[in-house]
Amino acid sequence: MEKKENGLDGKQSGRVIDGPTNPMVTPLLNDLYQFTMAYAYWKAGKQSERSVFDLYFRKNPFGGEYTIFAGLEECIKFLANFNLTDQEIDFVRDSLPGCEEAFCDYLRGLDCSDIEVYAISEGSVVFPKVPLLRIEGPVAVVQLLETPFLNLINYASLVATNAARHRFVAGKSKLLLEFGARRAQGPDGAISASKYCYLGGFDGTSNVAAGRLFGIPLRGTHSHAFVSSFMSLDEILEKVLRTSDGKGTCGDFVSLVQTCLTKLQNSSSLQGIFSETNQSELAAFISYALAFPNSFLALVDTYDVMKSGIPNFCAVALALNELGYKAVGIRLDSGDLAYLSTEVRKFFCAIERDLKVPDFGKMIITASNDLNEETVDALNKQGHEVDAFGIGTNLVTCYAQAALGCVFKLVEINSQPRIKLSEDVTKVSIPCKKRTYRLFGKEGYPLVDIMTGENEPPPKVGERLLCRHPFNESKRAYVVPQRVEELLKCYWRGNADEAREELEPLKELRNRCIKQLENMRPDHMRRLNPTPYKVSVSAKLYDFIHFLWLNEAPVGELH
Repeated sequence: MEKKENGLDGKQSGRVIDGPTNPMVTPLLNDLYQFTMAYAYWKAGKQSERSVFDLYFRKNPFGGEYTIFAGLEECIKFLANFNLTDQEIDFVRDSLPGCEEAFCDYLRGLDCSDIEVYAISEGSVVFPKVPLLRIEGPVAVVQLLETPFLNLINYASLVATNAARHRFVAGKSKLLLEFGARRAQGPDGAISASKYCYLGGFDGTSNVAAGRLFGIPLRGTHSHAFVSSFMSLDEILEKVLRTSDGKGTCGDFVSLVQTCLTKLQNSSSLQGIFSETNQSELAAFISYALAFPNSFLALVDTYDVMKSGIPNFCAVALALNELGYKAVGIRLDSGDLAYLSTEVRKFFCAIERDLKVPDFGKMIITASNDLNEETVDALNKQGHEVDAFGIGTNLVTCYAQAALGCVFKLVEINSQPRIKLSEDVTKVSIPCKKRTYRLFGKEGYPLVDIMTGENEPPPKVGERLLCRHPFNESKRAYVVPQRVEELLKCYWRGNADEAREELEPLKELRNRCIKQLENMRPDHMRRLNPTPYKVSVSAKLYDFIHFLWLNEAPVGELH
């Protein structure tokens, strides 16, 4: 799919929208049946019939009661640059036995100039059954959007939700870093994870490509390999380090570090904790500090954390301090993180107290090592001194749940509502073109999301409204909203003369996510047995759903 100008006259709202981040996102990123249906629609003369589809999910992930909506920007980028190349059309023709050449001509003329997309703002907290997107347009074209849209939204929303859950468990004050690139499902999994974990509340990533693409803060230090690659202090050839203000020079930084290590060995508060440290590890730390004196952060568990790693780190940090620099801190990647972080903090504080080094006790302690939501929660219960968590595998692979399960269902065609029935009531779709609203209570929390028919009057502040469960007649409640927010907004119109919502920077999406989660009622957010958030329909829509259900369901016959 080649990047092209968007809209009927080459633009959308006066600007060109870039193509999807991943160049593999083209109209061929599709299930075959989307093209077989498009061909069958075309053969039947139905390809231009006006259709309405809802994209939604049926159940919140990870045993929780909320989801973070993500992936909308990539969908709009795909729409804005939708076209099939001649090579792609040739492949489609070869894949459809008996395909007529006239259908290929039809595909050559396809774009999204007659498509409208209404969506909830990306980064919003969302709930089952409520449409995340409503897509309107010629039925054959909309069907060709189904698989790409589901692909772009399912994982994005799942991993953003996973990130938000980790943020909730860790708390607002902790630094959360995404370290998952090496364990992600391929390059796109790594890039997408970095983007949507940041949206979900993480503070940074180790993924350099994602940092460049999305402006996400980069974080990282060194590995065990760097430490073990050094054999002795003799390997350090360049020993000179200028002071932080640039006005002076230390001619032998190695000797300064050794002097600081001797101070630590002679400190009464640290007696019995260590004696001799691993000198090859010390060489590695000195070399790293010489390379990065302004951002020295060391991995301290290559040999022994308390007997070698921490004393060696502190000696280098003290030497840097004498030259006007401040070391950042350490990373723990193994062992009992609760115990070790507590002991490390005591060590830091003892140095601050005994050697009169301001703020030495406040240096950052970062923990990694296959962390997940449960282990962070367990650390909180045990008590720890970790300031930052580096989380990788369990975060980016969404190990606790493989997929979100978004679906894409026809709800109206040619202004005629349609319904999908099932013996499993959770799979029954909610028909017709709808409007959706979030109703807020007097304490400012969201109370309920309600769907109404397109032409129903919107809920009004201060007016009592009956909210009904879509399928359970006994579940209903009156609500007097103190604030009403309409959720679906227009993000794409083929007609460039009409206004639409602009795509927002990633940081704004992240801020929306954080703000909305902070505004959720605590019982909806808790990890254990959270209270389900209510999703409802208006009384009029409820009646229509069940009328259409009875009208479409075949009547059985007993013999």
